[in-house]
Amino acid sequence: MSRTVRIASVNVNGIRAAARKGMNSWLENAGVDILTLQEVRGTAEHLAAALPGWHIHEDEALQKGRAGVAIASHEAPSMVRKDLGGDDFDSKGRWIEADFSIEGEHLTVVSAYVYTGEDGTPKQDAKYAFLDAMTERMPQLASDGSLALITGDLNVGHRELDIKNWRGNLKKAGFLRRERAYFDSFLAAEGEHITRIDESAGVGLGWTDVGRTFHGDVDGPYSWWSNRGQAFDTNTGWRIDYHLASAPLAARVTGYSIVRAPSWDTRWSDHAPVIADYSFGV
Repeated sequence: MSRTVRIASVNVNGIRAAARKGMNSWLENAGVDILTLQEVRGTAEHLAAALPGWHIHEDEALQKGRAGVAIASHEAPSMVRKDLGGDDFDSKGRWIEADFSIEGEHLTVVSAYVYTGEDGTPKQDAKYAFLDAMTERMPQLASDGSLALITGDLNVGHRELDIKNWRGNLKKAGFLRRERAYFDSFLAAEGEHITRIDESAGVGLGWTDVGRTFHGDVDGPYSWWSNRGQAFDTNTGWRIDYHLASAPLAARVTGYSIVRAPSWDTRWSDHAPVIADYSFGV
């Protein structure tokens, strides 16, 4: 028997503020089965209060009020992992994996929150270290034809189509060539030797950018808008929130959308939820 599972990802920009501004009203009608959250900026108690009745697993940042990722679901996962990289690498509040059994099939879902970065500073070094750790983990998640999904605020616009004002951001974190080169490797065919956008050599990992595949070569659709000026009203946005699916899971996509609020004052986060439907038991 086949079943469609709806997975939504959103940077909530603070779980308490999102709940106060209307997140739950949206959830009541969204039909979401698994919800991944980034920039929770709260505790397990705050998540439980905001999402009553959900099974919730979170990874808090070491610094209060910063970062934080979580996975909420109607059915409890069979296993949860919170470590990324080696012992010398700190991923607290930025990476959580949960395994689910759906119609007899195994699915791993990740909620990730990549560092924003700042070119030429230690913040950017931390971002590259995180992307390196992702590069190492992704083949493990996708090994042996596994169904795996990395969702979240990955803080990189991969292509010019992903940023409205891309020319003005060529030298800024989020659209640097070296950052984008990682995504060239993530999304190239598995094992393919490629020359990446920063002219470095790379090897494809075989993952799929569900949003770009679903929408094709169009501007956006964007998932984040700065609070400065009238970025939201003029749709001057960035597409930095992703569903990255392993090849077998990418073949299961039946729908995809970015839920842009109807107006600036009806938003409950500066990011929009990114939703995809996947079929299981097929």
